[in-house]
Amino acid sequence: MDIPALLRELQAQHGPAFYWARQCCDFDEERAREVLQEVNLKILEGRARFDGRASVKTWLFSVIRLTALEWQRTYRVHYSLEQAPEQEEEPYVAERSVEEQLLGRLSPQQREVLLLVFYHGHTLEEAAAVMQLALGTVRTHYARAKARLKALIEKQEKDEA
Repeated sequence: MDIPALLRELQAQHGPAFYWARQCCDFDEERAREVLQEVNLKILEGRARFDGRASVKTWLFSVIRLTALEWQRTYRVHYSLEQAPEQEEEPYVAERSVEEQLLGRLSPQQREVLLLVFYHGHTLEEAAAVMQLALGTVRTHYARAKARLKALIEKQEKDEA
């Protein structure tokens, strides 16, 4: 794929890419913006190269996922008990949608495969490529995620009734 065509495709994927980055960053929009900025730098500097083995969207989502993981390893702030912010997490949880709260109760792999397949329209094969896992492993996470999410929804509906 030539550079202008790749740039057009990347521009077309900006909205889904931001949504995916936000999900990879635990719905933290500021961190998602930082991750996307780093992804753009990687692409412009040639540190992330499209080789044509997957679709541009699958490749881009892989770069975003790996960059978010790098960011978490590099910039994660570890608070001691004395430095921990008081009750800062509670308002954030209240602001999250019910959907985000339910997805947050899944394992990271289960959440990731559901987001890729349901929200971003990837096939299980593409999700396996993005997650860098075997297809069988992704299928297992997918089946377990659907069952767990169904149970969580049923429990929530029962609790609300």
